[in-house]
Amino acid sequence: MAPPDPVPLEIKLRRAARLLEVTFGDGSRFELPFEYLRVHSPSAEVKGHGPGQETLVLGKEAVGVRAIEPVGQYAVKLVFDDGHDTGLYTWKYLYELGRDREKKWSDYRARVQALAPSKS
Repeated sequence: MAPPDPVPLEIKLRRAARLLEVTFGDGSRFELPFEYLRVHSPSAEVKGHGPGQETLVLGKEAVGVRAIEPVGQYAVKLVFDDGHDTGLYTWKYLYELGRDREKKWSDYRARVQALAPSKS
């Protein structure tokens, strides 16, 4: 039997710190930087419509979040100040982003670095 999906007890938008703070019922608490959330948006624009169609989002170091909009009892939509507002951050996906933040961020940075021209 699969464990139940994680459910947040509290979601705080910390604009000055540029973080989304999410506390879950199992006691996990994650601070998710806006840039990290933007480059890992679950939208089709970022994820594509299938494997291998992902887009590497660049230049979002200063992105902000203008609003959080609830979507039913399972997700939120983040409205970024760069105009991006598609993609639903389900409780399960927010938990995954928090739990796997170090690896996901490291993988993202490696992909960005791979684009940089080599210095000979």
